[in-house]
Amino acid sequence: MVEDGGEEEAEGESGEMPAAALQRCNGFLPGKEAEDGGPAAPAGGGERTAAAEAEAMLWAGGSRVQTRLSRRRLAVLAVFSCYSLVNAFQWIQYSILSNVFAGFYGVSFTEIDWLSMVYMVAYVPLILPGTWLLDARGLRLTALLGAGLNGLGAWLKCASLAPDRYPLTLAAQAVCAVAQVFILGLPSRIASVWFGPTEVSTACAVAVLGNQLGTAIGFLLPPVLVPNTPNDIDLMAHNISIMFYGTAIVSTLLFFLTGVVFEEKPKYPPSHSQAVLQTMPPEDYSYKQSIINLFKNIPFVLLLISYGIMTGAFYSVSTLLNQMIVTHYEGEEVNAGRIGLTLVVAGMVGSIICGLWLDYTKTYKQTTLIVYILSFIGLLVFTFTLDLGHLIVVFVTGGVLGFFMTGYLPLGFEFAVEITYPESEGTSSGLLNASAQIFGIVFTLVQGKLTTDYSPRAGNLFLCAWIFVGIILTALIKSDLRRHNVNSGIMNLDVKAVPVDSPVEPESTTLKIQSAL
Repeated sequence: MVEDGGEEEAEGESGEMPAAALQRCNGFLPGKEAEDGGPAAPAGGGERTAAAEAEAMLWAGGSRVQTRLSRRRLAVLAVFSCYSLVNAFQWIQYSILSNVFAGFYGVSFTEIDWLSMVYMVAYVPLILPGTWLLDARGLRLTALLGAGLNGLGAWLKCASLAPDRYPLTLAAQAVCAVAQVFILGLPSRIASVWFGPTEVSTACAVAVLGNQLGTAIGFLLPPVLVPNTPNDIDLMAHNISIMFYGTAIVSTLLFFLTGVVFEEKPKYPPSHSQAVLQTMPPEDYSYKQSIINLFKNIPFVLLLISYGIMTGAFYSVSTLLNQMIVTHYEGEEVNAGRIGLTLVVAGMVGSIICGLWLDYTKTYKQTTLIVYILSFIGLLVFTFTLDLGHLIVVFVTGGVLGFFMTGYLPLGFEFAVEITYPESEGTSSGLLNASAQIFGIVFTLVQGKLTTDYSPRAGNLFLCAWIFVGIILTALIKSDLRRHNVNSGIMNLDVKAVPVDSPVEPESTTLKIQSAL
């Protein structure tokens, strides 16, 4: 068990807001604090606003609640990244061996593609219940469900090791797809709840990194463990069993580690923005109103579409990579996996660099737009060099494409949290992922059809056209860094907490904090 005893204050971060910042954002006029050191009633004497209530709740015994970092946060991040890795591995393990599994189960390539697309199909209808569960029942239960269903799906696959059991392996993959619902929305929530403002973007990038690493291992390991032996089905079944049973054992171990390590939240809030959110009474939160607020937020809607386009394109390229490579380089299944590995590993590097860059500069829109443009250029270069007959060129262009396209994923999460604060990180992340799944399904079906009927180039150009649309939408996003402003003490936003029982928004439940500057 990881002990809580080591609570430590963030290095370089004051445990209290500066006095000047308090005067700007505590909801009162400068000089109107109470004589005992706590906040006074607002000037003008009327009913106390939610701003006053929130500010008062940040005071205890004449001093503000301090923000500290827990050592447990690193263990929470590590365990989450590991079981997210296994879930991503299970997503791609069929597609990278599409010709092998098509021969083993005696089905078409389209049916093998559905073993990947079931992840996308399951996510869309389940995302709203999943994000509601995260908000209503908390981080720990959601994490346990994700890890537990991940293990259950892995064990069901072990029972599908026969050529006539394609329906069972599809059902097992569907269970893993449901587990994904309780995984993909957690990176930004874990980062916000457990990490300080100077490390939150990096933590989110590391959490996303686990999923990317799982995809990378899924590209690399299956072609090595399960070589194509069409003349020996028994040997093929044995090789597949090694992969399935190994995955099941690791998934089970991670489920138990999740139960040991995960807690709902640290003892002390890691940032002032989290301290403000934790003071809001639970009864003042409405999940339905939160969804409505997000869809009224025009910058978020633009990001929702542009994120869906980019990530959906990545899902489509990952699913169809084996078919694209084998079309031009027959018998190169192993190298197709290695190219996929190169694409994702380069993206992992891009994710970490982007996370560090955001923590240092807070230039969310500029960074997102630049990465989007470079992804578009990378896909164009990959498209027109794929059929040159030189695998080394495909390795290089695939790496460049992955660096930017996969590196974009944590950027979208963190940008969404910034422009939608104080709405739930899990809800905004969940909607982004739902958009990605919808675009991923459409892109995979259309690109797969174009690749089969025409050529891989036709399918990739289809994606290029959509990514260009995404560039335009990203350029239109208004950058309003609400969470960063709260942590900096520069608050100029409306923070609304709508009671569940109230059909309207009473003035007393609207937190209006305006900058005095």
